[in-house]
Amino acid sequence: MKARISVITLGVDSLAASLEFYRNGLGMPTEGIIGREFEHGAVAFFDLQGGLKFAIFERSNIALDAGIGQTGRSPTEFTIGHNVTSEAEVDAVMAQAIRAGARLVKPAQKTFWGGYAGYFQDPDDHLWEVIFNPAFLPEN
Repeated sequence: MKARISVITLGVDSLAASLEFYRNGLGMPTEGIIGREFEHGAVAFFDLQGGLKFAIFERSNIALDAGIGQTGRSPTEFTIGHNVTSEAEVDAVMAQAIRAGARLVKPAQKTFWGGYAGYFQDPDDHLWEVIFNPAFLPEN
């Protein structure tokens, strides 16, 4: 296996509500919901840097597609990190997420490793960390 990830898919309770949050609230580019013509196939894809795709797919459909039972939410299984170029940008992104309907988990603050970060949860409880880590500055 090559050290590469092409698509990250989040299970959501309501595809429409999550689309509203990510597209209209956070400004992520997408063509919207596709695959409605397929039973259990509706999904939305967002284009990220470097060709990475971010997708939202209803939890029940993920369970069906994978052939496993649906489980409850577990926000501590993983976090999604969004590294930005300054502390001010961390504050701006955190504020944007809260305005869009996210729940503030941990206000942005200095970190023990010399950066600056805060946490929010999206409407489906996925945990996002907005980070200014000078060692991993993004391209844009």
